[in-house]
Amino acid sequence: MSKQLTKDTVISILKCGYKVNDELSAMFKTHGISLPQFNVLRILRGRKGEAANLSTIQEQMIHKMSNTTRLIDKLIEGGYVNRFVCEKNRRKIEIFITKKGLELLSSLDLQLDAKEQFLINNLEDKEKEELMRLLSKVQTSITSET
Repeated sequence: MSKQLTKDTVISILKCGYKVNDELSAMFKTHGISLPQFNVLRILRGRKGEAANLSTIQEQMIHKMSNTTRLIDKLIEGGYVNRFVCEKNRRKIEIFITKKGLELLSSLDLQLDAKEQFLINNLEDKEKEELMRLLSKVQTSITSET
């Protein structure tokens, strides 16, 4: 592969990633949350009422960041999550999504589906599968190098 084609490919991936991020961030902003905050809420909803701790949330985050505690604090301020000290192990903090957090996600589900469809509406299903396969290959390459 030529050096220029490699550069162009990486730049294309970056541009696309930033555009998708910007589109989703703008949508979530209208609801008073950020994309990383949405990600935390999505993770907690997926636990179906089971507690999560900070490290579990960090492991599952799409955007790996060191300020997950601050994200949780902002979600607590908004009433979207609760944080409790574990009764069995007082060093452990348990984080749960609240009814308000679940309601916010429910109100976003259809809008998010529409936005995701808009973002890739010009791709056929086979092309989406191929894109997923290729991006997975890139991610595997990156993961094996780090």
